[in-house]
Amino acid sequence: MRNLRIAFGLLTTLPLGMPEDWHHGDSGRAAAWFPLVGIVVGGFTWICWLAFTPLFTPLIAGLLTLIVWIALTGGLHIDGLADCCDGLFASATPERRLEIMKDPHLGTFGCVGLLLLLFSKAAALSALTAFSGLSIILAATISRWLILSAAMLPPVHPGGMGADFAAGLKRGVIVGTAIFPLAMAALLGVRGVYAVVFAVLAATAVLALAKSRIHGVSGDVFGMLVEVTETVVLLTFTLRGQ
Repeated sequence: MRNLRIAFGLLTTLPLGMPEDWHHGDSGRAAAWFPLVGIVVGGFTWICWLAFTPLFTPLIAGLLTLIVWIALTGGLHIDGLADCCDGLFASATPERRLEIMKDPHLGTFGCVGLLLLLFSKAAALSALTAFSGLSIILAATISRWLILSAAMLPPVHPGGMGADFAAGLKRGVIVGTAIFPLAMAALLGVRGVYAVVFAVLAATAVLALAKSRIHGVSGDVFGMLVEVTETVVLLTFTLRGQ
């Protein structure tokens, strides 16, 4: 139960409480619960989407659903996305890019990246149908499962969250926890399979960018990966011919 509490404490704003004592590698050991946390976050968001859809126009329902989604995670991943856009796209050395990513101020790249992603996510949420609304749950769980694979890359901060995560994560967990996103994908049929493929490709692109620009991963990169893959999954379910 301790690792489960840590997982919810790291990834959500739900008042479950974090353990007072922290041991090196705790975040990695808690990673086995990350995809399940995604199921819970996605499930609650989906229920809210179901409640909003008959009450409001599609666009307003989508915006309200996005607000709930962000509130559940405390904007954690969005912050990482903005930091990565500012740092990874800057014309600078890897060391300078890392400094930019630590800067709490929002730059031009971060602002543009944040707005584009939020607009895309809200638009996708407003375009989902009664059945494809379940893609919200798939998006939330596969994005958090992909964090586990991302942790296999070298961390850029030896004493940072990325290093702590890698220290406690066991490779076998990556395979075992794949059941959560794969089960959701199977439930959603062919489009669910497409969504998984596109999410993996998007995650690969994010990690390749991080590897080439800062030579590794960090907590911010994990946040960017979550936001990008969630959006890609949702957009997959808005493709014509569904």
